[in-house]
Amino acid sequence: MSPYDPSAFPPFAVTVDLVVLTVRRHALCTLVVRRGEPPFQGRWALPGGFVRGDEDLAAAAARELTEETGLCAHDPASSTPDGGAHLEQLATYGDPKRDPRMRVVSVAHLVLAPDLPAPRAGGDANSARWAPVADLLGQDGALGREDEPSGAAVALAFDHARILADGVERARSKIEYSSLATAFCPPEFTVGELRRVYEAVWGVALDPRNFHRKVTGTPGFLVPAGGTTTRQGGRPAQLFRAGGATLLNPPMLRPDV
Repeated sequence: MSPYDPSAFPPFAVTVDLVVLTVRRHALCTLVVRRGEPPFQGRWALPGGFVRGDEDLAAAAARELTEETGLCAHDPASSTPDGGAHLEQLATYGDPKRDPRMRVVSVAHLVLAPDLPAPRAGGDANSARWAPVADLLGQDGALGREDEPSGAAVALAFDHARILADGVERARSKIEYSSLATAFCPPEFTVGELRRVYEAVWGVALDPRNFHRKVTGTPGFLVPAGGTTTRQGGRPAQLFRAGGATLLNPPMLRPDV
């Protein structure tokens, strides 16, 4: 038997890409960065980077999240809220032609967090912005160039339009049967604020009374926080926190559109 020779195999790299979703001004938005280096220099892309030789995939995703947004990932082993962003593995993308530099396999991750501040660019990105998902997942999956007076649309780099679409669909599906929608909310929130999360993620309008009845009647979904707020205007609204349930029974089914 011939000895194992690593040089006999073509090299390839592993990256992590992040679909970072938040709700800003009642719209589902994702973080995009404009690439400062080839390939696709000047094009918008999802944040991410190469996995280092001494880290596993989860550590690489958490590192990139902190570098790109300043956020820390929520510790899944923690039984109490720690203020971190929800981070989960989404899917693996390995088309041989997805990166013109070499064979690159990307392990994409989904990140959900409450209304986030203006992002800061880092790594090989020279600018960063929040972009409405509806704009990116339109007919051509393109985003207008901020630096061009014409606003010419430029498609996302690599296969990031597909990765983004998969991440958005994961979020839309999971908030049906899990309490994941509360990851878009601050620690204490109103039913109206939670409803606007569902409306933004699903892209539909929901009946306020029916929604209030469903979420407050689902065991373990919400627990009263013991206070009220007028930050949304109008009469004081009761504040809630996420309950202990991770699966919703009955589920919050997406309306047919």
